[in-house]
Amino acid sequence: MALDPSRGRGGPRRARRAPHRPVRRWRVVGPGVATVGAVRLGVDLGQGPQVSAAGPGGAGEDPWARVRLAEEAERLGYAVAWAAEAYGTDAVTVLSCVAARTTRIGVGSAVLQIPARSAAMTAMTAASLDALSGGRFHLGLGVSGPQVSEGWHGVRFDAPLRRTREHVEVVRMALRREEVRYDGRHLQLPLPDGPGRALRLSVRPLRADVPVYLAAVGPRNLELAGELADGWLGILVTPEHLPDALAHLGAGRRRSARPDAPLDVVASVAAAPSDGASVAEDDEAGRLGALRARLALYVGGMGSREQNFYNALAVRLGYEREAALVQDLYLDRRHREAAAAVPRGLLEATSLVGPPAAVRDRLAAYAEAGVTTLSVLPDGRDEAERVAVLRTVAEALDASGAGS
Repeated sequence: MALDPSRGRGGPRRARRAPHRPVRRWRVVGPGVATVGAVRLGVDLGQGPQVSAAGPGGAGEDPWARVRLAEEAERLGYAVAWAAEAYGTDAVTVLSCVAARTTRIGVGSAVLQIPARSAAMTAMTAASLDALSGGRFHLGLGVSGPQVSEGWHGVRFDAPLRRTREHVEVVRMALRREEVRYDGRHLQLPLPDGPGRALRLSVRPLRADVPVYLAAVGPRNLELAGELADGWLGILVTPEHLPDALAHLGAGRRRSARPDAPLDVVASVAAAPSDGASVAEDDEAGRLGALRARLALYVGGMGSREQNFYNALAVRLGYEREAALVQDLYLDRRHREAAAAVPRGLLEATSLVGPPAAVRDRLAAYAEAGVTTLSVLPDGRDEAERVAVLRTVAEALDASGAGS
């Protein structure tokens, strides 16, 4: 059955409010890094069934829930919808549905996993999604981690920086419709001494310069993102520590073929604003349980004891002892205790929590630090609560003046 993008599960789509499009003013926020001067909002659709304080979703959750969330975000003026993937739903299928059901909001992968696809397949996917969305696609890429790369995709997690560089270079070569001839350390196209021949993309892309974003955490990966990408996808970003990341991005940008090109600085933040008097009150009442669980997963469970990039990031943010405890508990399968051990300071620093005035001030701090796109992962027990979070954040951005 063909998908009719003009109709949803409940009938014709409602009229949309025109999205707020702030004036884009380039500014330099770090050595070698030019960004836009006003913050725009994105919605982080996640990588599978939504998780809330009420617990994870699951097989019974409506798979269209994330698509409807993107539709609501477009009505609220959000600029881009990002979809992720790990070893559940893939990002491409979700973004295809979002593109079919929307008309203005950007659609972005955050991220497509490099070990999951050949570089040529990534280029084909980018060209297809960009054409079908009318030039709205943002190609976010990342190497994933050793557990998923080797355990799920069967690809050794070695030399991730080199593999990223080669993947991006081949993708861009293919999108420019050049004959793909590449002699890399990990990619050789066509394969030598075989029947393969150098090919070029058989369709003409709507845009040869589909914007490429890289997810990066460590200093060397940040430099690579600054050198190769049009945007950086950041996680556990705090305004206070963003200058450190911008310095590494800037070092890479100065080595780029386009050192003066602007860079979109994207920070993904979980959001659970409330009408409570304080973050402490919300936390003690259990209203931040899902955010605690998410941080425990990243700091404690995303990787091994020897190699967890997010744990190392928490250490750099000043939480060495606490990060070690969370990891010990999580790897010992004491997940609830790991969530309880997440320091409130880390939760508050990397999320949008508390009353609307606190969210407003935090948004202004992100803008002042140099974030140009804030990707909001809304917490909520159901769709209505998640949409309400998106609305609260949009209103707080308007009140902060950072979006204009």
